[in-house]
Amino acid sequence: MSIDYDTLRKRYEDAGQGHLLSFYKELPPEEQSSLASQLEALNIERVNRIYKKATASEAEAQSPESVAATIEPLPKDASDSVGTPSKDDEWREIGLDAIARGEVGVLLMAGGQGTRLGSSEPKGCYDIGLPSHKPLFQFQAERIARLQNVAAARAGKTAGSVIIPWYIMTSGPTRKATESFFKSRSYFGLQPDNVIFFEQGKRSFPFSSFPPNQIYLPGTLPCLTNDGLVLLETPSRVAVAPDGNGGLYAATRAPISQADPSSTVLSDLEKRKILYVHVYGVDNCLVRVADPVFFGYSIQKQADCAAKVVPKAYATESVGVVAHRASKFSVVEYSEITKEQAERRDPKTGELVFRAGNIVNHFYTTAFLKQVEGFEEELAFHIARKKIPHVDLKTKELLKPTLPNGMKLEMFVFDVFPFTQRFAVLEVARKEEFSPLKNAPGTGSDDPETSRRDLLAQHRRFLENAGASVKEGVEIEISPLVSYAGEGLESIRGKTFTKSGYVEHEEELDALAA
Repeated sequence: MSIDYDTLRKRYEDAGQGHLLSFYKELPPEEQSSLASQLEALNIERVNRIYKKATASEAEAQSPESVAATIEPLPKDASDSVGTPSKDDEWREIGLDAIARGEVGVLLMAGGQGTRLGSSEPKGCYDIGLPSHKPLFQFQAERIARLQNVAAARAGKTAGSVIIPWYIMTSGPTRKATESFFKSRSYFGLQPDNVIFFEQGKRSFPFSSFPPNQIYLPGTLPCLTNDGLVLLETPSRVAVAPDGNGGLYAATRAPISQADPSSTVLSDLEKRKILYVHVYGVDNCLVRVADPVFFGYSIQKQADCAAKVVPKAYATESVGVVAHRASKFSVVEYSEITKEQAERRDPKTGELVFRAGNIVNHFYTTAFLKQVEGFEEELAFHIARKKIPHVDLKTKELLKPTLPNGMKLEMFVFDVFPFTQRFAVLEVARKEEFSPLKNAPGTGSDDPETSRRDLLAQHRRFLENAGASVKEGVEIEISPLVSYAGEGLESIRGKTFTKSGYVEHEEELDALAA
């Protein structure tokens, strides 16, 4: 399909972005064609709208007092916490029943690479140094497998008859490596048909056939100057950057593969009759995948969206909190509340009123995920000021700035919260459910060593809560296939564990006891 240069030039000049064609007539024919295809595919009018909305939102945020005045703690009836056995058991039963009926799916955000960890592999392939040397992906897969069996047994169904489909969102750089990793490990015992890989930012059609509401590449946005002008990476290529994990929602509507353009994550959820979806990030070694307690709580609350949170460690911890902003649910960044608000405590409980630390662990109904497309245009993107290499429009020289010279625009998965009709928050214990892997080995916080420490400490608690004793210095790793959250260990009551080791089957525990 040929592209009319004059029409394209007029469109971009009308949008105030005519500079993108500055070098067009000097380019070789193939580069002219490439640039024209990019610009035809790019919805430049929408880019301008996003810039305008994002900068207006940023300007508002630069007045902390006015923003803080609109921020309020969560309503009492919108949140609850685990820790009351009767409630936990009730929620667990509701969740297990939904799992047994085949109504539950899991969506993993796994697009990141382990660059900070010194690895070029997808982050989920990382080994945090456990005795078993299992990577993060394997721990999560085995939690799914265990939960399938627990739900089946409770419902009186045969083993293997209960399925929790696992949708794994990769990025362009990690898709092939992630799929190959799973294949080489036989999908960690899960059925391959129930592990569905899809890609944030996947382009499954030529530039010239992009739908009119699309931007250049799904999963990316152009990089802009601080005045909103699109930057050129080269004379014939627009500079783009990932648009944040909020691209998840568009990715669920994109084709899963070239082989069947009609098959999307949303259509697969519908085909499988999945009503509820757990969404989480790959880098938390303690994540309770498809947690029946969380599902049960959210279902009982009739929520269309819910968030798991952990209490802030201290008042000024640099973490976003789930709160009310202008009477709507939202994640409020730590920089957006005043010191007085951060330190405010409930006079009855003594707890921080802004305590609900966001850990990117969410529940959605499938119906709500389908609704996102209808209000996506209303979401305000976040601005990240960055040093962006670009071509000088006068000299054609590639400039590599040493200070931030422009902006990248991002949308986050939690940006849909204000649009929910029924939202709920469940507070869980940090030591049981949140140990993120963010930093290089030896950093001392949120690194492989702290992840290993936290997981093995949890397994010690599993044993002690089951009535066993564990000698000081003994480290025992328990496979998720043996216990998902401490259940199924009744046989060890009264035993004392004196040896460290890894347990793949329950009977192997005897070898580690005195």
